[in-house]
Order: sequence, then C-alpha cells, then structure tokens
Amino acid sequence: MTELIEVKLTELNQLFNSLDPSPFHERDLDHDAEEFIVSWAQEHPRKHDLKLVVHLAKHPADVADARQLVADSVAHYFEYRAEMTLRDFKRLMREGRASFLIGLVFLGTCQFIATLLLPAAGNWQILGREGLTIIGWVAMWKPLEIYLYRWWPLLALRKLYQRLSRMPVEVHCSV
Repeated sequence: MTELIEVKLTELNQLFNSLDPSPFHERDLDHDAEEFIVSWAQEHPRKHDLKLVVHLAKHPADVADARQLVADSVAHYFEYRAEMTLRDFKRLMREGRASFLIGLVFLGTCQFIATLLLPAAGNWQILGREGLTIIGWVAMWKPLEIYLYRWWPLLALRKLYQRLSRMPVEVHCSV
C-alpha cells in the first residue's frame, strides 16, 4: 500500500529554503516543509510505501523542470539528512565508548577506596563506603543511557530519511 503525503503550496519556492545559495539543483527544503513531510511520514506505517504529492496554486514556468527539481531536491535532501543522522549516531557511539571507559575507571577507583574503608566498622566508614559505591555507579549513568536508549531513535530516524529519499514525488498544478 502507498501512503500519500500531500503538500499544498501557492508557489514552488515555498518548498525550498530561501537562504539556500544553490538556486537550481539539489536545493534544501524549507524547515517547515521538511517538518511537515517528516511528521506525516512518521504517522504512516513503516511497512507502507510513501509518495509525496505537491499541489501548486501557481503554475510554474516549466512544469517538467519543476517536477524534476522537486523530485531531485527531495531525494538529495533526505539522503543528506540520513548521512548526517548516521554521523550523529557514530559521534554518539564514540561519546558512549569514552564515557564508558571514564565511568569504569571512576567506578573502579571508588570501589578500591571503598575496600580500604572496609576494615573499619564505624558509621562514618560504612556511610563513606556505601556513598562511594553509589557515586561510582552514578558515573556509569551516561554510558548506560547512551547504549540503552539514545542510539535507537537515531537509527530509526535515519531509516525514515532513507525511506523519504526513495519515495516518488509528483507535482500537480491547479488551473
């Protein structure tokens, strides 16, 4: 089944970022247009194909060129976003590895100091030993958060961008 994402615009330029320096090929999408397309794509089931239909109120000078421009720009833009998301994922994994190593060293240091307090049986020593154990495990919070929770939304977003880069695009003009 193919799910439609329909965008209604007055003119074609509304689809593109007005600050984009490349006026012809591989133009960046406007932030609001991207957000609209992505949010609608997220609403549709992942197993369904997507199709973008752009409805224009004003007829562009060359409809064939407009169709090709929109199709190429959408594909290029979402390919680029998929690549950037993969870079973010790789950077997050590097951060996770560094955080994990730092956390392990800190946890080991805390455990070593806690074992030095083991022979003493006073309340302050027990409190210090337990406190060091807790602090050491708290230092492992960030790497655990990265490896348990933060990586998979990035890969899901990358898959969505890849899906959007492959979707067919149609341009329909009123009048």
